[in-house]
Amino acid sequence: KSDSDTYSCDIGDAQSRAKLTVQETPVLFKQELQNEEAKEGKQVRLTCELSKPGTPVKWMKGDTVLYASEKYEFKQHGTVAELIIRDVKSADA
Repeated sequence: KSDSDTYSCDIGDAQSRAKLTVQETPVLFKQELQNEEAKEGKQVRLTCELSKPGTPVKWMKGDTVLYASEKYEFKQHGTVAELIIRDVKSADA
């Protein structure tokens, strides 16, 4: 996308110009989240894989956006995004 711009070829007395527009490919899930079961007090790791590395990920529980805390930890390595939920309770289901 950052290569989008106007390019020119200059031969001194004349110039030729062209505009390049690069369309970003949509980000897709290569591997979606899987259902998990856990015992209270344990830690759960939810993982998904994206088609493009470094894609910003927003984690949600229902309609609520999650933020990093002692309870929730987010990790992202290349195309893999992880949510770690510590000390799970029945309310986390």
